[in-house]
Amino acid sequence: MVDVIVQKKIFGEDKHVEFKAEIPKKHEKFLKDIIAFANTSGGKTIVGVEDETGKVVGLGDQNPFKLSDAISNMISDACTPQIYTEITAKTVDGETVLEVEVFPGPNRPYYLKSIAKEQSTYVRINGTSRPAGEIRLKELEMEGMHMSYDTLWEIGRYYDTEAARALMDSMYQMALSNSKSTEERTAIHKLTVEKLEDFGIIRKEEGRYVPTRAFTLLTNPKERYVKIQCALFKGTDRVDFIDRKEFRGAIQEQIEEAHQFVLRHTNKGAVIDGLYRQDIYELPTSAIREIITNAVLHRSYVDPASIQVSIFDDRMEIDSPGMLYAGLSAAEAMSGKSKCRNKAIAEAFQYMKLMEGWGTGLPRLFKRCKEMGLPQPKFEEFGDGIKVTVYRSNGGNSEAGGAKSDADVGKDGEIVGNVGETVDEKMEIDGDIKNTILCLIKADNKISAAGIAKTLSVAQRTVERYIKDLREEGALIRHGPARGGKWEVLKKEE
Repeated sequence: MVDVIVQKKIFGEDKHVEFKAEIPKKHEKFLKDIIAFANTSGGKTIVGVEDETGKVVGLGDQNPFKLSDAISNMISDACTPQIYTEITAKTVDGETVLEVEVFPGPNRPYYLKSIAKEQSTYVRINGTSRPAGEIRLKELEMEGMHMSYDTLWEIGRYYDTEAARALMDSMYQMALSNSKSTEERTAIHKLTVEKLEDFGIIRKEEGRYVPTRAFTLLTNPKERYVKIQCALFKGTDRVDFIDRKEFRGAIQEQIEEAHQFVLRHTNKGAVIDGLYRQDIYELPTSAIREIITNAVLHRSYVDPASIQVSIFDDRMEIDSPGMLYAGLSAAEAMSGKSKCRNKAIAEAFQYMKLMEGWGTGLPRLFKRCKEMGLPQPKFEEFGDGIKVTVYRSNGGNSEAGGAKSDADVGKDGEIVGNVGETVDEKMEIDGDIKNTILCLIKADNKISAAGIAKTLSVAQRTVERYIKDLREEGALIRHGPARGGKWEVLKKEE
């Protein structure tokens, strides 16, 4: 008789399928996988198939319906809260097996009644069932209570009227800066304290306003790990740095800083459209900006790790701490389905137009890469976090042919220059922008960063970054307060 060998993928995604030749005498070994599936995005245990070989051994003389009832009772008696399953008898090449499908549970965490929650809560990581750990257990408890971390009261901090006013103003300015038309800008209303409360950025406790964790994250995060680490590496591994930066401060500002880092280290050419020169990048940079935004929005702020943006010769990786939220699967995320971990931050980002819609980031990235002839990106759960990988064309050398530049997709015009700027060219472009800023300030020494950004048609954070450089270079100083003060140019523009 020839052995029948099956693969996990015929029952579903490999990471979410376990094989068992039989129910082990020590039931905890079997229940560990059931609990782990319920605590993450669900899965299946197939009884009657050897794990290591995939050999179909069937159920032997056991009645599949009685065995199904026994498994259902075992799960119900041993696990808490109640885990939802569906057990089905199936025939695989003449042998009967049982498919125990476990659904993602809403009442997390799930664990063994006979063992403490801290020791018997399991999750799926990289296709295996593992103990949840202290950080993941906290997240599961919040999911089970339907609580959003960022809407919790920031204990030990008090509501500051001036800080709230400054946040509302900066959010309004960013919303204006990110608007794409006059109609969009006209539709934006200034924020009020009541709106901050509605978003969940502040809340009332005992009749008075207090800041939530979202307020802290949007103004001045206190945890040192709340940052974006960006690095450009030589080659295709994490050995030799060419450039690296860490961006701290308000999380919405970290996004812009990280995006600018990506732009500085992405090959580009240009298109002439009438009188204007438009930079054309080798990667879909607007989609990448949305992926960075999603990393900041959906990351776990309980996990003491940082977001990382790593650029190699052949790819770009964006790593975000925290597993997929509330039972969302990787396939669902790639299809555009979204479950929000940080609800107040989501409201703030939506207002500031940092994202175009719910669940649009990944589908847009996949679509743009396909349009540009780039390899399909990869989205995966990686340990306790999420990794998005975007592949460059021909190891970052666009002149070798193959992939299209952004200019080739839905754009008309003449491509000028080489795709792939040198360091000298980058410095020259930076110098031109700085000189333009100095000229604008000389013409109006009370002009704001927002005014300069509007004149140059760039983001306000970009202007603020160049102003910071000019001040550090000794080319510019500020007299007086942020409001009502004035600039002084200390050297001539070149």
